[in-house]
Amino acid sequence: MAGNSRRRGAVRKPGTKKGQVVGSGGQKPKRLQGKGPTPKADMRPGHPAQRRAEAKDRAEKSKAKKPEGPDIIAGRNPVVEALRAGVPGNALYVASGADPDDRLTTALRMAADADIAVLEVSRGELDQKTGGAVHQGIGLAVPPYDYATPEELLRGANESGDAPLLVALDGVTDPRNLGAVIRSSAAFGAHGVLLPGRRSAGVTAVTWRTSAGTAASTPVGVATNLTRQLRSWASEGLMIVGLDADGTVDTDALEVATEPVVVVVGSEGKGLSRLVRENCDVTVSIPMAPGVESLNASVATGVLLAEVARRRRAAGRT
Repeated sequence: MAGNSRRRGAVRKPGTKKGQVVGSGGQKPKRLQGKGPTPKADMRPGHPAQRRAEAKDRAEKSKAKKPEGPDIIAGRNPVVEALRAGVPGNALYVASGADPDDRLTTALRMAADADIAVLEVSRGELDQKTGGAVHQGIGLAVPPYDYATPEELLRGANESGDAPLLVALDGVTDPRNLGAVIRSSAAFGAHGVLLPGRRSAGVTAVTWRTSAGTAASTPVGVATNLTRQLRSWASEGLMIVGLDADGTVDTDALEVATEPVVVVVGSEGKGLSRLVRENCDVTVSIPMAPGVESLNASVATGVLLAEVARRRRAAGRT
């Protein structure tokens, strides 16, 4: 046994040698099978294109799961203000058992006068429709906003009989700020508000609420490319005035206020984008007390528009 070098358990089948292929008699070499054509990049596991395709698919599926429906203006005061301002409504939802008061009675009367359907729903259903907002038992459904084109904004301004005054927003993403800008625009005689097609808030129920219904009378338009549109308006004779903390002039020296003007307002954090700033004829700042760094975008817009309106009244241009 000591001289037996064969390993225990190592049994070799008769007629087989190392390297032989079972079933071929050991006569044919083992061949590699082809894998076929190379798959496209978005089909290869781990490839950046494949990861992007998966992310896009997930986003589309997530979007498809979101229920689409009208925006809801929630709360008794906002609903009454919206109806009083003539905001178009699809339906007025009232929660079952809602405590009656003067505001609820007024909302019901104005909805009836405007031929808006009044629907009684459970409080839980109204919670769901308003996204958990404080609705006080009432909500007004408004249809998607009908945006104007930049050409329609300018045409309306030219037909007003006053020197055109338009407001353009560059990267304002908060719908509350947008609503406040629309409200200031209406208060100080601006003829319309222009939004970029991307990276911007839109007119939603929150915007309607913040604007106190003035979005019904102040047109809001969308530009595919804001910089290109500003250039187009400049070629039409409008002065492009950018609101900027490091402006070349301040509001006290804004002599162009009585001319046809587009006031451009940037985002609160970044201000005007580089391309937009480069296409401004003048940038203007607001004088402030020492120690105050900046104003909210909508507040700053209101201050500048108020100064433009004051100068126009003094010059008899409005």
